[in-house]
Order: sequence, then structure tokens, then C-alpha cells
Amino acid sequence: MNVHELIEMQRRTMTEAGPRSVSERVDQLDMLHTAIRQRENILCDALRSDLGKSAGEAYLAEIGPVLGDLSYIIRHLKRWARPKRVLSPLAFFPGRSYILKEPYGVALIMAPWHYPFLLSLSPLIGALAAGNHCVLKPSAYAPATAQAVAGLVSACFPPEQAAVVTGGREESQALMEERYDYIFFTGGVEAGKRVLEMAAKHVTPVTLALGGKSPCIVDDSADLAAAARRIALGKALNAGQSSVAPDYLLVQEKVKDALLSRIRACWEQFYGDPFNSLQWPRMIDGRHYQRVMRLMDGEQVCCGGVGDGQRIAPTLLTDVSWDAPIMQTEVFGPVLPVISFLDVDEIIPKIKEREKPLALYLFTRKASVREKVLRQVPFGGGCVNDPVIQPVNPRLPFGGVGQSGLGKYHGKYSFDTFTHEKAVVIRKNFPDLPARFPPFTEGKDGITRLFMR
Repeated sequence: MNVHELIEMQRRTMTEAGPRSVSERVDQLDMLHTAIRQRENILCDALRSDLGKSAGEAYLAEIGPVLGDLSYIIRHLKRWARPKRVLSPLAFFPGRSYILKEPYGVALIMAPWHYPFLLSLSPLIGALAAGNHCVLKPSAYAPATAQAVAGLVSACFPPEQAAVVTGGREESQALMEERYDYIFFTGGVEAGKRVLEMAAKHVTPVTLALGGKSPCIVDDSADLAAAARRIALGKALNAGQSSVAPDYLLVQEKVKDALLSRIRACWEQFYGDPFNSLQWPRMIDGRHYQRVMRLMDGEQVCCGGVGDGQRIAPTLLTDVSWDAPIMQTEVFGPVLPVISFLDVDEIIPKIKEREKPLALYLFTRKASVREKVLRQVPFGGGCVNDPVIQPVNPRLPFGGVGQSGLGKYHGKYSFDTFTHEKAVVIRKNFPDLPARFPPFTEGKDGITRLFMR
């Protein structure tokens, strides 16, 4: 079955059979939850094959969050999917107004390579929970995980409800030539713009989960031991190949040396020699490896700065200029440029001059600094005194703003993203307010204004 036939089959099934019942969706999601747990070893092996991830990191950063989001949706789906009664204006009397929740139809989900399981399954779960039929396209750069995801989905859903299309650019291009009722894309900004342009041809609604340069700020009141440990982990997860990783570090001058020394010690404790560690992931491919290595050219290396052709040691770059090449693009690797500052007020305008980031992290004990940064700096989501944990809470929306993304998901936000809210008013046949019918007179106008002010 080619791509066109697959999508037409899903659309035909959706049209003829209508949306699946909420109970059926819950049962299928519960079956998916069980299947993920049963295939955990297969998924861990696939993630190690594609990215060199340890089983511990695979569960911490990919499998565990999917299971958590899935469990949360299963528990609450029936309540979310109920019709929602809303108040009606007095002019509608006697009548009632409510919102019906219905799926958009056939959804395309395009997933990236850096978290190939998490970022495939998380939007897929939301789309299926809302009753959509789905085509999932995993990244060709993570082929082992793509095959594992394909096996998982086919074991839990018939292809007329959910199907995985593997392959590379040819398959992606074929998919983008089709018409969908919703598109969910995770990837880079430029690719996201192309998806948006193609979706515009059919006025297809789109969610774009993109990225950007996410700042991490540490002031002189921060708990340096906790900050160093958490920043070291947040930057090192998946060897820095994460859209929510701290992309650059802004540290108050008086605590800079102490913080960097602690971060370096944490990396040594976590990974030892990264080139001989089973805990340290590798770069996805040679092209990406070379790109990150070139970003370090001409910069002052505090630690790391070397690679073996596949892995890059966790790296700190000090005294980096705001105008340096590494500050003009998302690093997406285990390299953390460091810029020092004297006062928080001097860096807030610098951050705001740039595109709005997907995430922001702040380490401080000062409520005044916390409130100032959170209120003045726009960003998708973030944390105070910890990085990268905000996407794990299914009760929080996850998404960007500006060029870091469009729309949001996770938990109920995933259900809402893939749900069309249909507005319905039910009226009785009588009475009718005479003022709403021509001919309009001064007296009728007064009555209309009374009811509609």
C-alpha cells in the first residue's frame, strides 16, 4: 500500500465508521501502555543502536515520560471528551449552549531523530486519544527506533487507525504532497517553515514543535552544588541533542569559576572518560558531529573540546562573545558556551534581542530576580533551579513561542490540540424575541440593546 492509498483508507474509514467511542480509545491506549512495558528491552536496544543511549537514560528521558503521559491521559480521557455545557445569553432563552469534542480526522505526525521514541509517541497518543486516525513518520536518522515504533504501533492498532511510514526524504516528500486534517511537526525552524507553507495550500491546522537557543542563568545567590549537578545533567542528556537543553550559560562573574569547576567535576563523576563510557551517547551522524566541532573553532575551552569521530566530550567554552558564531545558532550538542555578567539587568535585554527561546532556566534564591526574569523574558516554558524537567509534567503545556514553535501539547493539551471544539446551540421553537426580526424600529432597537449589552 502506497502513501496515498494508506491515507485514503484512513479517511474512508473515518468517514464511514465515524469516530471511535471514548471507551474504545481508552482500551486501545491501555493496550499501548502494556505493549510499551513489554517491549521496553527492544526499545532500549533500538535507542542504544541509534544514539548510544544507556538503558537508564532511555527510560529516564524517553520511555518513562511516554508512559507517564499515557497513564495520565487514560485516567482523564472520559472526562475531557464529554460535551461541555456553557451559559447562554438571555436572548437565547429558552435554549442551551454546549461544546462537542470531535477529532479533526486524519493527522500526520512527523517526528525527529533526537528523541525518536518520545517525540513519536507523545503526539501520537494525543491524536489517538482525541479520536483521530494517524500517519506517523519517524526520522530516517534513527532507523532502529523507527522500526521498533512501527512494530509497536502495528501490534496495537489496525492500519486504518494508525500506521507508521518509515524511510527517508522520498517518503517524507510523498507524505507532504497529501492532504490532512491536522499536521504535527517536530524539528528545526527552517523545516518547520516549509511544513507551514505546504499546510497553507489546504488551510491545514499545524502544530510546530521547534527549538532555539535556550538560556540558563545563574546568579550569585544560587546553590552552586545543586545548580552544577543539574546543569551538568541537563546539558549532557542525549549528548546535548535536545531542543530543551541549556544552550548557553549566563553566570554572575563572582561565582563563575566556582560553578564551572563544579560542572566539570560532575561530568567526570557521571561519565569518567566519555569515549570509553557506556553512559555517554554519541552524535547522530558524522555531519552533525562536524557541525558541532566547527562551532568551537577559535573559542577558549575550559574542559572537553575534543571528539573521536562519533562522540564529543562534554565541553565548557569560557569568555564567549555574544557575537561569536556559536551564539548565532542552536548548538544541539554537548558544548556549553559561557558568558559572565555583573548584574541580571544587563543580560535581560540581550536575551530579548534574540528570537524567543523554547526554554529558559534560572538558578537563584532571590524572589525579586525570579519575578523579574519570568515576567520580562518571553519563552516557551522553563524551570527555576532545575533544567529540562518541565516537559515531564503532563499537567503543563509544552510548546514554543515565536520561532521556537506554534501550539502546545502534553496531557490534556495534547487532547485539546487534536480536538475540534464544535459549538452547538439548541433552541426551543418558541418564544421568539420580536426585536430580532425586521422591520427594525426605535422600540425594537431599545429592546435589542437591553438584551445584548
